[in-house]
Amino acid sequence: MSTVAVVGTLVVLLMVAGCLGNDQTTTPERITVTGSTTVLPIAEQAREAFEAQDASAEIMVSGGGSSVGVKAAGEGTADIGISSRDLKPAETAGYPGLVKHHIADDAILLVVNPANSVESLTPGEIRGIYNGTYTNWNQVGGSEAQIVVVGRDSASGTREFFSEFVMDEEDFVRTQEEFNSNGGIQQKVSQTPGAIGYVGLGYTEGVKPLALDVDGTDIEPTLQNITAGTYPISRPLYMLTNGEPEGLAQRYIEFILSAEGQEIVASEDYIPVRG
Repeated sequence: MSTVAVVGTLVVLLMVAGCLGNDQTTTPERITVTGSTTVLPIAEQAREAFEAQDASAEIMVSGGGSSVGVKAAGEGTADIGISSRDLKPAETAGYPGLVKHHIADDAILLVVNPANSVESLTPGEIRGIYNGTYTNWNQVGGSEAQIVVVGRDSASGTREFFSEFVMDEEDFVRTQEEFNSNGGIQQKVSQTPGAIGYVGLGYTEGVKPLALDVDGTDIEPTLQNITAGTYPISRPLYMLTNGEPEGLAQRYIEFILSAEGQEIVASEDYIPVRG
């Protein structure tokens, strides 16, 4: 065989091998997860653990609020929506295919700056602060200082729950400073001596959680009290899919509900739903 023929044969073989190699390349499987900033730490830590076990998986996780998560799952712009509240009637009607997956439980904590001398508030005092009845800490047992009211924006499931459960649907004071994440409230309260805010269980670094004075008994927001139902401001956390999940979305949710996934839930200071 001539030199030209040998070279030509080698080129053909290399091309065939390259084609075979391309056929064997695994295409990454991708899903998007978006919504509640309360659920975000669980979703993000579960993503890291899951991708460490499955190199072909790519899970994109982002926040934006529960309303964003519901809409994204319902309209198909995300594979999984995450929510810290139940579906509203209008959402159930608008997105009839949504399936709720209860992955954890959480509590809403009232938090103040560590320099604040107040240790507990009654539900009525909390409502009075947030509707503008009380404007100074000395009106609720604290020192002379203006109350800086901090809350979540209208897309927040935490705000929805707080409005219904604590405020009895009363309007929030107009001077309330609004943030689009638990982290934003946490940072504001940690840096502002007169501030009060409400956050999920996983956002207590640098702030002081308050006990809830129920009929004269101070109930601390501990995991034991929350799990036992003694601390009353608690709620379920959901992942939402449009129809029953399939493929990577199904495996990801199943992972979070597995023993390993529920350990992640507990490690992020939330309450597991599976033993």
